[in-house]
Amino acid sequence: MQGTASLKKSSVNAVVATQVAGDVSSQATLMDGSARTDVLNRLKRAEGQLRGIQRMIEEGENCLKIGQQFSAVRKALDSTYLRMTVCYLTQELEARLNPDEAQRADVDEMMGNMETLLARMS
Repeated sequence: MQGTASLKKSSVNAVVATQVAGDVSSQATLMDGSARTDVLNRLKRAEGQLRGIQRMIEEGENCLKIGQQFSAVRKALDSTYLRMTVCYLTQELEARLNPDEAQRADVDEMMGNMETLLARMS
């Protein structure tokens, strides 16, 4: 229980520190509706996987099978985080650089390649 309290406290401190740092954090939202929908759909799938794990535990399934499902959920969440981060970086680069169409295509290609490279790390 103490771990939960300290986690909540550190989360509150992180929010306060972010607010003190300036207005930048208030702009840190995904503006692209399709990117937001993609991230939300990925989270809903992970949520379904977690419910499946809960059901497996309740039904007394084999720990190895449960562990395999934990691994799958973790990978799904990691890829969702990566997708959100790449979408956010693309959005912020385009907002700051105001690229023309050719440059926008280059940014999109570069970010796609970056996402692929980073995905291979996990």
